[in-house]
Amino acid sequence: MNNTESSAATSGLTWFKSSYSGAEGGDCVEVAAESAAVHIRDSKDVAGPVLTVSREAWAGFVGSASSVRGL
Repeated sequence: MNNTESSAATSGLTWFKSSYSGAEGGDCVEVAAESAAVHIRDSKDVAGPVLTVSREAWAGFVGSASSVRGL
């Protein structure tokens, strides 16, 4: 995991927000995937730090999060 990567290093990526975030913005993260990694940033601070994890780690997180969605 790398949380020191700047948004300048990931500026060429296509970022996505959850469809649950709504049009108002709100408290949300954006995600950009490439072949070896997934990048995560705060949608309110796109110039701020970027968290980078492996695709496997991201898949594990999403799987865990979706299994507790009803809680």
